[in-house]
Parts: sequence; C-alpha cells; structure tokens
Amino acid sequence: MQNPDQWLKIAAATLAVGLVAIVGDSLRERLVNVGDTAPQFAITSDRGTKLSRTDFGGKLLVLNFWATWCPPCVNELPSLNAMARALAPKGVVVVGISIDQDEKAYKAFTQRFKLSFETARDPEANISSEYGTFKIPETYVITPDGKVVEKFISDRDWMDPALLKRLEGYVR
Repeated sequence: MQNPDQWLKIAAATLAVGLVAIVGDSLRERLVNVGDTAPQFAITSDRGTKLSRTDFGGKLLVLNFWATWCPPCVNELPSLNAMARALAPKGVVVVGISIDQDEKAYKAFTQRFKLSFETARDPEANISSEYGTFKIPETYVITPDGKVVEKFISDRDWMDPALLKRLEGYVR
C-alpha cells in the first residue's frame, strides 16, 4: 500500500504532464487546410456590418486576407472585385480582411479602389492567425456548413473561366 506522500507525488506528476500537453497544444501553429472546418470569426466591416463565418445564409464565402502594402494583394484586387460582382447573384460572398496597421493608408486605399465586397481591418492579424495565414494574399473558399473547399496562397486571376466554374460548382 502506498503512503499519502506517494499519492501526492503521483497526482502532481500527472497534473504536470497534463499541463505540459495543454501548453504544448496551445503553442502549436494552427494551419487550416482544405477539408477542415474554418475557424469562427467576428469582425465589423467598413460599412458597419457585423460579419462572422456563419452570417452568409447558405452562400459560399470567399475569405481573402490581404494588405495595402502587399504588391500581389493589390495585383489581384481588380479581378477579385470583378469576381465578387459576377458571382454575387449566384450565391458567392467575398469578404476581404486586411492586416494593415496604418488605418489612414487603409482607408485611402479602399476609397480609391471602391471595392464592391465587404472589407474589414484586423491590424493585430487575430483572424488570419486563427487560420494559420502568415503569407498574403491567402484566400479560403468556405461552404455554408463551414468546410474549407479551396485554399489559395498568393495572387491569382479570379476571373479565370476555370476558376469561376469551380467556384460556381460549390454553390448549392
């Protein structure tokens, strides 16, 4: 039979192992990939609309992380904007989340480009970090049930007919 001191040592060791496992898991880099459930987020858009992953009523969400100082991000914005206008009637919603820290530069940029999709600024990059996004632009295509069906790292031509057809195929 073990004495109380031995039980205390065993309990302390078990707690220490559990604590190490919890801390280790929390330090692990999150990385959202195709097939994963997209993390929930909440942000207020520049238009004052409260946005979250579940606010799109059965529509396909194209979630784009970008910044005004990122040349590939700026390069893809015209085609992303055109795609947002073209596919909106078919049930596709585009949300752009900028990691710009300079609010003045961000506002000047969005006013100059007159983007047709919802945009918001997340200067601490909290949302992109939840997705494991550290290179921009990075875009996630998310179904109404929250599944990531496409992930794009770097800029692209969003008006490419093959890509448009693929995106339309995800709309129910």
